[in-house]
Amino acid sequence: MANEWATFGADLHLELRGTRLRAGLMDALREAVRSGRLEAGTRLPSSRSLAADLGMARNTVADAYAELVAEGWLTARQGSGTRVARRTEPRDEPRRAGAGRTGAGRTGAGRTGAGRAEGGRTGAGRTGAGRTGAGRAEGGRTGAGRTGAGRTGPPPAPAPARPASADPPTLSLPRPARPAHNLKAGTPDLASFPRAEWLKAYRRALTAAPNEAFGYGDPRGRVELRTVLAEYLARARGVYVRPERIVVCAGFVHGLMLMGQVLRNRGVRDVAVESYGLGLHAGLLTGAGLGIPVLPFDERGTRVEELAAGGAGPLGSAGAVLMTAAHQFPLGGALPPDRRAAVVDWARATGGFVLEDDYDGEFRYDRQPVGALQGLDPERVVYLGTASKSLAPGLRLAWMVLPESLVDEVAAAKGAVDWVSSAPDQLAFAEFLASGAYDRHVRAMRLRYRRRRDQLVAAVAEHSPETRVSGIAAGLHAVLALPPGTEQATLRAAAWNGLAVQGVNQFRRPTVPETLDGLVVGYATPPDSAWHSALEALRRILP
Repeated sequence: MANEWATFGADLHLELRGTRLRAGLMDALREAVRSGRLEAGTRLPSSRSLAADLGMARNTVADAYAELVAEGWLTARQGSGTRVARRTEPRDEPRRAGAGRTGAGRTGAGRTGAGRAEGGRTGAGRTGAGRTGAGRAEGGRTGAGRTGAGRTGPPPAPAPARPASADPPTLSLPRPARPAHNLKAGTPDLASFPRAEWLKAYRRALTAAPNEAFGYGDPRGRVELRTVLAEYLARARGVYVRPERIVVCAGFVHGLMLMGQVLRNRGVRDVAVESYGLGLHAGLLTGAGLGIPVLPFDERGTRVEELAAGGAGPLGSAGAVLMTAAHQFPLGGALPPDRRAAVVDWARATGGFVLEDDYDGEFRYDRQPVGALQGLDPERVVYLGTASKSLAPGLRLAWMVLPESLVDEVAAAKGAVDWVSSAPDQLAFAEFLASGAYDRHVRAMRLRYRRRRDQLVAAVAEHSPETRVSGIAAGLHAVLALPPGTEQATLRAAAWNGLAVQGVNQFRRPTVPETLDGLVVGYATPPDSAWHSALEALRRILP
């Protein structure tokens, strides 16, 4: 039976090495404290919660906690839980990716904690365990691997290319003005927005807000939010960050627009993109005057090694690359460790940048979370995350964690146009994060979306057992493989049945050969009241 990763408590991103679980857990916790990624006073998950997250026995975690308390790394008090102890030894400086390990995880560096000097407390006077929304309202991932309905396994290689025109086919389909069922990817269940908790956080934040919070302020965003975001991103996503390196923006698209402008001003001509992704993002880059050479893909995902082998070709002139490394959109695989290392090595060798779109990193089901690519080299990776998947896209709250060399340029680009994100909303989100309400909401939604995913897989297995389902280990959507040449007919059937759903080829770059047919099914989109009827409508159109 698959482990239900991270079902209880606050999220804590740890990577255990070796076969001895207790020793590996203790080493990982010591490293997180020593590097400063877990600051003094940070409350750790309960032994039950962390055991569920890591797939080990509760006694193993409890014993590790007890030994670290005895060593002085942690403290444990009745009613206060287990927290990081205050230590006097200096912290390690963040290490560059090339100085240590490579692969699917983080390098052994951490935050410096500079946010304490810059900021302090949230609008309500509290800091602490929160969460960010790695979700992006606009996207998903490409992928590494398909699985059979209800089963997992390595994905097949792409089918041989079929003759195709240079542009993806456009649809002119008869359909209802407003489909009765919506299974489009990219949106969470908006009916589940935590209105009561958000209102409480808003009231507390406004009550405690200083008068200057209602002025124009810092174009990077409110320091209260940047401080709590830094704590959360270090804890839950393995990001190495200080508050002064965060720029708050109004959604992922806003952040990408700013990066496109800054890169163009720096003389970058091209930004490489993945074979499958949102056309909107590619359009933003071309609108900034940048070329978008396309990286090829195979059964293991995006072939990032082609960046280094680009030579005189289009990829050879790329000065940056846009990637969904933790959960490729829309095909759904994680970039393998060797390719994670390769893309960072390319950026380091060429002086380029990796734009990491971590749009739904908090939603994973059958695997431990994949750490942020940014952890491999904070000076070469721009980390972008949003609250659009975890809360709601209408909040227009997102953030960039920038290399030090880009902070002033991005802040100036933002300040020259508009601050955009509402200061009261930022303060409310800071309070929502610091109070633990964000963690509670994300974990509740994680369970709900996992149940929906399981129901989707079961329905496909029962009605169409030959249909492969992929991308189901994480995220809010799945890919249903279709027989070659049937995608357009299936989309027409969906339209006639009042079902809004997307085809894989709607996300294919125009220069990529048409080798895959499938549906991208957003199982998080409908409210609970409409989920089962939407699932039944999907069953009716499957071959």
